[in-house]
Amino acid sequence: MIPRFPVYLFDIDGTLLDSARDICGAIQDVLLASGRDDVSQAFLRRYIGRHLLDLFLDLEFKRESIDQMIADYRRIYLLRQHSLTSVYPGVAEALPRLGGRKSTATTKGTPTTRAVLEQFGLIGHFDHVQGTDGFPAKPEPDVILKSLEILGAQPEECLLVGDAPADMEAGRRAGVRICAVRYGYGDPSELARWNPDFWIDDPRDLLSESFV
Repeated sequence: MIPRFPVYLFDIDGTLLDSARDICGAIQDVLLASGRDDVSQAFLRRYIGRHLLDLFLDLEFKRESIDQMIADYRRIYLLRQHSLTSVYPGVAEALPRLGGRKSTATTKGTPTTRAVLEQFGLIGHFDHVQGTDGFPAKPEPDVILKSLEILGAQPEECLLVGDAPADMEAGRRAGVRICAVRYGYGDPSELARWNPDFWIDDPRDLLSESFV
């Protein structure tokens, strides 16, 4: 039988929202301004859910230039107004029926997370909204632990749902159960390295009698 958890934490990009075109498009704008027009969206999708610092360092930008690049990305991303972003099928049906308390565990900042959930009509399903605010991003467990602290919950009460290896690692480090999303941006073979407790192909799978 499907286990029920008192607390569910959700990643956003690649788990609740198909936001790759807006995220990658904004990054490409930043890269183009820095003289790089050779980085494909397929390459950039692999970094969704990780801090932009990792991406820009891997692309061999100098550390002293990256803070401004990240600031430029955040400005451009917001200006796009999530125009190419959509809610994954099944999310709107699953969240209200799932039960338990819900929060987020995302690399986005909390204000941006709250705004995007409001824009897509999902904010009412969450008891708390937590982004990465002034502390290390996933795969560090900080954003998970912060949500648990605010909800007054213990790790063993929680299921983290995410699509990226960074989600899985952060969940393991936080001591929560982890559910890997096959429909998102993460490579299932990389997700499998963390031995997820559960796998889903659709958000509504969380409501089924057993996980696939």
